[in-house]
Amino acid sequence: MNISETVLSDLKNGVLRLTLNRPDKLNSFNDEMHLALRAQMERALADADIRAVLLTGAGRGFCAGQDLGDRDPRKGGAKPDLGQTLETFYNPTLRLIRLLEKPVLCAVNGVAAGAGANIALACDIVLAAKSAKFIQAFSKIGLIPDAGGSWSLTRILGEPRAKALAMLATPLPAEQAADWGLIWKAVDDEALMEEASAMAEQLAAGPTVGLGLSKRLIQAASDQPLDTHLDMERDCQRTAGQTDDYSEGVAAFLEKRPANFRGC
Repeated sequence: MNISETVLSDLKNGVLRLTLNRPDKLNSFNDEMHLALRAQMERALADADIRAVLLTGAGRGFCAGQDLGDRDPRKGGAKPDLGQTLETFYNPTLRLIRLLEKPVLCAVNGVAAGAGANIALACDIVLAAKSAKFIQAFSKIGLIPDAGGSWSLTRILGEPRAKALAMLATPLPAEQAADWGLIWKAVDDEALMEEASAMAEQLAAGPTVGLGLSKRLIQAASDQPLDTHLDMERDCQRTAGQTDDYSEGVAAFLEKRPANFRGC
């Protein structure tokens, strides 16, 4: 179900594969693509048949961020309210990615720049082609890392590396990003989509209630003290232990067979 040709979708084996599809613009965002990606994430939230999401890009790049051609200052007119752009377009989609209690994978097939890099980093597991680069390009045009970039970079890498990447706009190769722990793994270009698809299908076939609860816990961990987090773990484990998937997982373990999880 393609809501817009700017974001292609395909649902197979429980995996909703989403492809940013403006390859002539390095998949940079315009208003239509913003709304299309958000609609697909809302679809993933509502549809129980969707058990994992895989996001990638068409052509030679993943996403170059915002399409600056839509707001060329040489054309004159009032100065743009970029805060409104974030509030209207980027932030709702980023919140959906974090809220969705299903695995969200990102396969970065080429350059990921500006907000494109930070949308990738908002996903749960990021694989990147070895030729890919992550670029916090904002300082090149006098802006700050948005789309959650100042948050995710600092949490994952710490202040020194986050500040250097933000201020210098130095391209970060995929293999170095993996070495730094910014992404999960860098893989050979020709193997990227095969490995990402296999991983997405593995997760979609897993105990998705438990996976979603794990996502919730890990995202909350740095915001609360241990005592509070232990209570949250207790409550989530109680929920997980009451699922059919827990019963099936234990039975499969005792019977020495693969588990047949159903996501409930």
